[in-house]
Amino acid sequence: MASEALSGTLFFEIGSTMWGKADTTNNRNFSAGGGALGADNTGSIKLRRAYLDWMPPESDLKIRMGIQGIDLPSFTTTSMVFSDDVAGITASYKVNDNVGITAVWARPYNDNYSDTTGGNWINGAYRADRDNYMDNVAAFALLIPLSFDGVKVTPWAMYAALGPNWNASSMSSATSYGQTTGGMLPAGGARHKDGSSAAGTRKLSSYGDALWLGLTGEVTAFDPFRIAWDFNYGSVAWSDDGRLNRQGWLVSLLFEYKLDWGIPGLYGWYASGDDSDPSNGSERLPYASVGNNTNGYSFFAGTGALWNHGDREGVMGRTWNGTWGIGARLKDFYFVEDLKHTLYINYIGGTNSPTMARKMSRDDIYDNGWDWAANGAGNGMEKLYLTTMDSALEIGLRNVYKMYDNFSIYLEGGYIATFLDHGKGAWGRSDMNGRGEDKVKDPWNINLAFVYQF
Repeated sequence: MASEALSGTLFFEIGSTMWGKADTTNNRNFSAGGGALGADNTGSIKLRRAYLDWMPPESDLKIRMGIQGIDLPSFTTTSMVFSDDVAGITASYKVNDNVGITAVWARPYNDNYSDTTGGNWINGAYRADRDNYMDNVAAFALLIPLSFDGVKVTPWAMYAALGPNWNASSMSSATSYGQTTGGMLPAGGARHKDGSSAAGTRKLSSYGDALWLGLTGEVTAFDPFRIAWDFNYGSVAWSDDGRLNRQGWLVSLLFEYKLDWGIPGLYGWYASGDDSDPSNGSERLPYASVGNNTNGYSFFAGTGALWNHGDREGVMGRTWNGTWGIGARLKDFYFVEDLKHTLYINYIGGTNSPTMARKMSRDDIYDNGWDWAANGAGNGMEKLYLTTMDSALEIGLRNVYKMYDNFSIYLEGGYIATFLDHGKGAWGRSDMNGRGEDKVKDPWNINLAFVYQF
């Protein structure tokens, strides 16, 4: 910090390292090397954030420029639309004690497309002049936080212009890119009925349009009661005929009562799901990226960890899109000082049509349907695609021991009992292409983490 009006932040992180692993060859866990004997191989040190904070002289305007973390508003689960690190500019101004304004411009993708992608050569020759052509994505957001005695409400909107070549780049192996692609595509991916791809059917002179609207807030006027809600709506238009488009909504509601020894709460959510007609696109809420999402409702079925331990979390999905659920939790209760616990139970159901699942039940979905990279990025069906005939019951417990002011030990466990339709009603085959009911196991996880924060 140079002063209250000027500071700079540089944030590095060390990529995940598998102990004993020398390099990244044949690595399905995306961990870096350098963990073998000698520890001098290809470790991974990454730039996560780099930005400037500054204020114009004699002004209350605050500006942040650079690679930064941006989260759209949420008072219940963290954002189910956008929560990630991105390059951009954020400007915030406090109009008065009750009203504020925040404007955002972000550049998630640009200059990643190569004309060799997909074999797009012209008469056998490489067209370098088409590199990076129409492959940019620009996002604009406006937030108006309103704060009164015991009430906070934030309406917001975000628009993104999607270059037709942004999802034809060679970045398909990147985690954030994969979830962004899958989060905007309809079921079955960007394909027409004849199997043609979106890249081949959209004019290279026109952008796709994405729009999200939200209304979030909380009421604490009746303390110790707290009521919080989120409402999100979004649409992505890739084509005029609607086959490649996606639009949907999600609402979440939370009731809490704060006691001296803990915070009991009840909550529920409902998100629109796909109907039975694949020719009219998708009816699920699209999302841009939720790489930093810490879903407070779920630590295992949803992405609720405070740290990234690969794909051991978010078993049901990165978002609640295409699902509904109810839950109860007892948050931060304790019997011993500095040792807190959170116990929760969720019942999760799907809102997607079984007919849609049956129509999309191709061999590649059966073979890869449980792999988020193939299922989400390839087919627009994030994680475990739940229909109205599928459901799950999740039970989880998180324990946090704050040993020192900056050092905590986390021990958490989760179990999900799955009730999936294995018959022809949803997925079109009784044997799930060799993946019969006896092949589907209930997931569970026990995780121990040592976290130093400063």
